[in-house]
Amino acid sequence: MRNRYVLVLAATLTVLGVAMFTYKWRVLGFPLTDQQVTPTWTVETTIRFDSGPGSIRVDLQIPTLTPGFRTLEEYSVSRNYAFAINYVGVDRRAQWTVRRADGRQTLYYRIVVYPDRDSEHTDLTPPLPIPPVIDEPLGTAVDVIVSDVREHSADEGSFAAVLLRMMNNPSPNPNVELLLADVNTAAQFVERAILVLNSERIPARMVHAIPLDGQARNVQPVPWLEIHDGESWRFFNPSTGAEGLPDNYLIWWRGNQPLVSIEGGSRLEASFAVQRNVVDAMVIARHRAEQRESRLIDFSLFALPIQTQAVYGILIMIPIGALVMVFMRNVIGIESFGTFMPVLIALAFRETMLVSGIILFTVLVALGLSIRFLLERLRLLLVPRLAAVLIVVVLLMLIISIVSHQLGMATGLSVALFPMVIIAMTIERMSVVWEERGAGDAIKAGVGSMVVAVLAYIVMGLDWLEYLVFAFPELLLVVLAVVLLLGRYTGYRLSELRRFKALARP
Repeated sequence: MRNRYVLVLAATLTVLGVAMFTYKWRVLGFPLTDQQVTPTWTVETTIRFDSGPGSIRVDLQIPTLTPGFRTLEEYSVSRNYAFAINYVGVDRRAQWTVRRADGRQTLYYRIVVYPDRDSEHTDLTPPLPIPPVIDEPLGTAVDVIVSDVREHSADEGSFAAVLLRMMNNPSPNPNVELLLADVNTAAQFVERAILVLNSERIPARMVHAIPLDGQARNVQPVPWLEIHDGESWRFFNPSTGAEGLPDNYLIWWRGNQPLVSIEGGSRLEASFAVQRNVVDAMVIARHRAEQRESRLIDFSLFALPIQTQAVYGILIMIPIGALVMVFMRNVIGIESFGTFMPVLIALAFRETMLVSGIILFTVLVALGLSIRFLLERLRLLLVPRLAAVLIVVVLLMLIISIVSHQLGMATGLSVALFPMVIIAMTIERMSVVWEERGAGDAIKAGVGSMVVAVLAYIVMGLDWLEYLVFAFPELLLVVLAVVLLLGRYTGYRLSELRRFKALARP
């Protein structure tokens, strides 16, 4: 019955830890390594114009619904202008205003975006458009085109694809020629396609996309076609009829309104520039948590002060060292002094370095053990004896540090990093075992403690594991579950297989 309780508890802890880990990794985008970065693109819009004699007002279309991307930050660079962002339906517009300005003026709007495949449309389903009134003979040509396309299509999406392929045919029929008679730009081409789609009562609109290709100046928006099939919005390439928006296209604004408009100025010019950068993936994870109003980021270790983070960066690895200790004791069968002594010594090895730490620790224990045997002749009580050993350990640490400093050996100065209480208890425990079971068992346990400390040092020194536990401390619930399961292990230890090998013989 108790085994069942342990299994249920271990399974519950594991599921809880893995679930929290998966949510932070997959949903919030917590990076799995401290070297992971996320690409971002900075798109800058430069607006230049000549100021008029009076007040100035400039309106710029800016991104709102950006499938495949999310906004990290946006800001304006302007002098003496008031800046605001206004919502007009589903559109967003940046607005600059000033009472008076002289000479040539320049305004900047910058937005930083990062890729996010979960970013989708959120605007409502549009109403069916009213068929437009088209003057003749263009009206008749549109009716014939609609009839021809309807015969070769099955739904709204295929209707748009067939229409665009027909309009891009190098040898168009007379009706298509009439439809495209006065079309000179890509935007006008898309407007004519929207005219035909609206005649079929298919909701359609023009979108203007910015290609994000590394670093580029004087980038021009690319007109694209977007239709609604009754369930969702779908993109179509007006030049080929192919469906789907490329991954590197950022939707800047929708509709046939101009990119920028001005009141009180003249000689208006607007241009785009794109620059690719990379940022720490944790910055993106924090932004996603804010967007989703998740409080997990507020309760993570990253929310603590920097100095406190440094402390917990070390302490949080102690459970990992404890897991190594439990595994080596219960599964491998290595004897050691104490439960946490090897783990704490492994922490000291992180500062003293492994080889130097082993030498210093061995010398310190050997000297302390020798003096402990001398104190044995005084027949002291337990508590005074432990206090005397502790004082001796402190004196030995002082002597080693002073002598090594005089000899120019900086390694000896790090002996103070060893936990003196643990060393005093180790010396006391080792001396007792030496007297009760002999020198062999005492040395064997001492060597076993050193082996466990070395293995714990190696595991606790893995940079990727340290970051993983720090970023996802809920994984310690999984470590706890493993420790509970190992706590119920009653089988043979690996070291005992050799001990009881004779029993396996026929």
